[in-house]
Amino acid sequence: MKSDSYYSNQRVGIFIDVQNLYHSAKNLYRGRVNYRELVRFLVRDRQLIRTLGYVVRSEGIVENLPPKAGRPDVPAGAHLSSESAFFEALENAGVELRVKDIQVYAGGSKKADWDVGMAVDAIRMASFLDVVVLVTGDGDFLPLVDYLKWGMGRLVEVAAFKRSASLKLQEAADKFVNVEEIPKIIIRK
Repeated sequence: MKSDSYYSNQRVGIFIDVQNLYHSAKNLYRGRVNYRELVRFLVRDRQLIRTLGYVVRSEGIVENLPPKAGRPDVPAGAHLSSESAFFEALENAGVELRVKDIQVYAGGSKKADWDVGMAVDAIRMASFLDVVVLVTGDGDFLPLVDYLKWGMGRLVEVAAFKRSASLKLQEAADKFVNVEEIPKIIIRK
């Protein structure tokens, strides 16, 4: 049964597939996501327990940015890479980051995904959540949605760009939030 009801006593956990959202915003709108607004919209007046964002640290992304003062992990005079600045912006928006380094295999192929880690965290934390919000359009999360709903009795909401989200994932969720319809969600470059 699909429901649009929100109750203030619901404990909410948000799990953000950052790469999925980043690339959808970039490809569909040539923009980026306002993560602070996204989290605010998804939580509404409910109790936010935790917001986790899953990111992959790539290699060699460095731009000439102003030095970041007051950061003990950044040496004096050093510049944050655009990737580090992006990660910092996520943290400033209240997103707790789970970071994994990109894997480079012999022959130059690269792999970078958090699907299993995100699924394990959602299952692990579901025991103290009423609502699990998966921010992804990736259809690979369909078994997770089914398990959280039918195996653990949790409400599952999926938030993603409708045009790039798996239709089966949209249908499986108790509620689907089309990120494109959230006011102030896209920041144009």
